[in-house]
Amino acid sequence: MKNKNNQEMTRLLTFLLLVTPHAAFYAANRVRRQGDLLVRGMFSGIVEDMGTVEEINFTTQLKLWDGSVGEGCILSIKSPVAVQDAYIGCSIAVNGVCLTATSYDATKVRPSPPPPPPPPLLPSVDGLPWLQFTVGLAPETLRRSNLGTLKPGSRVNLERALKADGRNSGHFVQGHVDCTGDIVEKWREGESLWVKVKVPQEFIPYIVPKGFVCVDGTSLTICEVDARPEASWFTFMLVAHTQQNVIIPAKAPGERVNIEVDVLAKMVERSLQGVNNAQQAASAPNNAVVEALAARVKALEEKVEQLLAKHGP
Repeated sequence: MKNKNNQEMTRLLTFLLLVTPHAAFYAANRVRRQGDLLVRGMFSGIVEDMGTVEEINFTTQLKLWDGSVGEGCILSIKSPVAVQDAYIGCSIAVNGVCLTATSYDATKVRPSPPPPPPPPLLPSVDGLPWLQFTVGLAPETLRRSNLGTLKPGSRVNLERALKADGRNSGHFVQGHVDCTGDIVEKWREGESLWVKVKVPQEFIPYIVPKGFVCVDGTSLTICEVDARPEASWFTFMLVAHTQQNVIIPAKAPGERVNIEVDVLAKMVERSLQGVNNAQQAASAPNNAVVEALAARVKALEEKVEQLLAKHGP
C-alpha cells in the first residue's frame, strides 16, 4: 500500500511540474481586450524602464463608489516607456507591485507603430517624452511592499503588463509581492555584483538555489540559500547590463526590497498538501480499527491476569 501511495505521489508531482506552468499562465492571468490589443495582468520581471517618483500623496479626500470620501494614497510617476499604449485601468508593475493606472498624460503619447519584423529585444526610449501616470496604493500594498517609503525623486523599476503575443524572457511574475527583504551585504566579483538579502523565515522554503525570485520587479536567479532560522537569507548576482537598468545596485545595506517568490512553488506545495490530507483522511478508519483492536487486547490481558490471580496458573 505504501509503495502504491509513493507511486501516486510521484505521478502527481510529475504532472504538476509539467502542467502547472501552463495552468498558472492562463488561470492566473485573465485576458481582456482594449482596442486592438490583448493585455494580460501578468509580468515577466524584465524591467523596461526606471521611472522617477513625482509625488506620493496621502489624502483623506479620495472619492469612493458611493460618492463619499475616504483616506488613501496616490503615487505619481514619470516615465518615457510605461505610458506608451497606456489606458485607464491598465496594469503597470512598480518595483514589482502590480498597480492599476488611474490617470496618465496622453497629450504627447505617440501612437504605437506596427511591430517591425523581427521585433527589437529591448524597447528604445530615444526621443520619447517623460510622461506622468498615477496609481492608487491600498493599505495592503503599503503593508507588504516598500512603496510607502518612496519620496519625490526616488527611482522605481517599471514594467508594463505582457502582451498576448509577447515573449516571457524572465519568469511568471504576478506582481503580488509576498514580503520585503533587507539587503544585508553587497560585493563585487569581476564585473558582476553580488547581493545578499534576508527575508522572513516563512518565505525561505520557497527560495531554492537556481530557482526564480522577483526582487523589486526584477526576475533573478537564486545563487545561494541559508534556510536556518537564524540566517534566512539568499544571494543573487547582477551582470553589468542589469546593473545599469534596475534600481537595486543603488540601494545600500539595510534598505528594503520587494520580494515575490515563485508562484509555481506555492501551487505545488498547496497541491501536495491536498494529497497528504487525503491520504491522512483515508487512513483514519484504519487507525480507528487498530486502536479498537489494541483496546480489546488490553482488556483481554487484564481479564487473564485477574483469572490467574484468582485461580492460579
